[in-house]
Amino acid sequence: MPKSNFRQVDHPIILGIVGDSAAGKTTLTSGIAQILGPDRVATICTDDYHRYSRRERAENGISALDPEGNYIDILEQHIQMLRQGRPILKPVYNHNTGALDAPEYIEPKEYIILEGLLGYTSRAMRSCYDVKVYMEPVEDLRVKWKIQRDTGKRGYTVDEVKASLKKRVSDSVDFIQPQRTFSDMVVQFYPPGTDHEESGAHLNVRHTLRPTLPHPDLTPVLDAGIKNGFRLELARVIDGKPVDVLDISGAIDDKRAKNMEDLLWNLIPEAQYLRENVGQFTDGQNNNVLSHSLALSQLLITYHMVKAALGHHAI
Repeated sequence: MPKSNFRQVDHPIILGIVGDSAAGKTTLTSGIAQILGPDRVATICTDDYHRYSRRERAENGISALDPEGNYIDILEQHIQMLRQGRPILKPVYNHNTGALDAPEYIEPKEYIILEGLLGYTSRAMRSCYDVKVYMEPVEDLRVKWKIQRDTGKRGYTVDEVKASLKKRVSDSVDFIQPQRTFSDMVVQFYPPGTDHEESGAHLNVRHTLRPTLPHPDLTPVLDAGIKNGFRLELARVIDGKPVDVLDISGAIDDKRAKNMEDLLWNLIPEAQYLRENVGQFTDGQNNNVLSHSLALSQLLITYHMVKAALGHHAI
């Protein structure tokens, strides 16, 4: 596929998506890659840089969340090489077997998405991203997602997953959650107040938008307020800095969702041909499901990647 003729920069545009295990990183990543076009996007899981196999981690008493259990120096070097448009020989961690497989040759493309646990660990890494996203679903929801994924795809029992989550609490607090501070956008899915058991298509989503990116003007679809499924408020994060908080209801009707989608699609016209792929994910019964809140999240992040290609970078 030819390069986009609107680009104003001569290096790959790099998106980071960081969050705890089963935070929704891969689902978000796959949708964004589909919007931009798979031939234009290289997706890389930073969890491939685990230093030890699953068996070795158990023997050493170290978790995958600990930077000491990962080749952070090699990851840092590889991100810098990708930024320069150079290929890498990426390690591969097999999540199904827990083994370290043969490395994989990766050539950079127009867009690169790096998703995983420790993508913002060092200053050198963080300086290479054009857009940085942190995934932070409410904890009860993340636990449901992790149990569903690890029992369904990775062969764990429910008790094994729960035990693993308990062991990882301190590492998550020490190593994963502090990376939130470095993000341009925090994405938090959460169930509606009327259905605390919801874990799929009708989840609400909250975007915390830091002023480090030029966010789009959403007033055309926000003028009618919360009753229409959207709410935008000014807030302050823990460090006292002002942020915009955009809430999108999971119960938003098709018409209102389409209005927002149309607004964002009009800002990224080169991706119109893949519009039908947005917002789809596979639920616990392996059914393909459409979520408006997921679709709008994917589109909003894609908007920022296109803006970065035009030379609008994070501060």
